[in-house]
Amino acid sequence: MAAANSSQPDGWHRGLGAWRQFRYTRPFWGALLVIAGGIEILLTEALSVPIVIHIGLLGVAGYLIPIILLITGLLLLFHPVQRTFYSVVAIILALGCWITSNLGGFLLGMLAGVIGGCLAFAWRPPHRPEQEERRPEPRPVQRQSPGVELVTGQHSTQDGPAADESSGLRAADSRAPDLPDA
Repeated sequence: MAAANSSQPDGWHRGLGAWRQFRYTRPFWGALLVIAGGIEILLTEALSVPIVIHIGLLGVAGYLIPIILLITGLLLLFHPVQRTFYSVVAIILALGCWITSNLGGFLLGMLAGVIGGCLAFAWRPPHRPEQEERRPEPRPVQRQSPGVELVTGQHSTQDGPAADESSGLRAADSRAPDLPDA
């Protein structure tokens, strides 16, 4: 019985560690605020309150923008590689809700979307020094240009026209026009 109790905290700690790993490797709080803002704006559109404003074809934009805002929040959470693009889209959509969705969900949804988008935009992945150790240092390549080699006299004649004539080929000189052979 003691063995069963001792394995339970290990599973709990493992799950908690996996949750922390998930949360720290993505813009979690920004995505959560964007999702909350999208849900709040969507719910204010569905209310049967006489204050509700519908613009356009039966208020399609009023439903479409919060749905896209909700999708960008989910994408921020599950695909953090493109966080910059998704966060900018979330900020623009949250600001666009001011016109299309009852003053942006009575300001609460709009503010949650804008703040969440800003948090996601500012988020940076955690620094991992072991990744830097794996990458080899790039060696700087220091080559002189052919013009500098000509001026300093270090130009090898083996690459020039003489090398081509020895193999039976005639090299074209870009400075002189082609003249017929005499």
